[in-house]
Amino acid sequence: MANPKCVALIAHDLKKDDMAAFAKANEAVLAGWKVVATGTTGGRVQEACPSLDVIRLKSGPLGGDQQIGAMIATGDVHMLIFFIDPLSAMPHDVDVKALTRLATVYDIPMALNRATAEQLIDFNHP
Repeated sequence: MANPKCVALIAHDLKKDDMAAFAKANEAVLAGWKVVATGTTGGRVQEACPSLDVIRLKSGPLGGDQQIGAMIATGDVHMLIFFIDPLSAMPHDVDVKALTRLATVYDIPMALNRATAEQLIDFNHP
């Protein structure tokens, strides 16, 4: 059997509850994916969805965004779901922009809010 496609989950601090709720609502679909996430987001998703095997990377500001960016560049991440908080200043904003740029350059599906994520997860069901 082929390796499952990989989805990366990231959420800014004020969007982590929303990401956990999204993951819980889509737990059955996400079970068909390899799931990677930045540190705290991955922990919250794992708590909400104990059946998922979430690979937790570093926290976003400590390099997790860059780790996921590298995985996009090597073809190891096939979809990015990143719940951004456009109303809060982010000290690692350059990393966030680089990550969304890589998703665009490598032409992978990317959602930056829950409404789009719901559409992507339905459309890209493995």
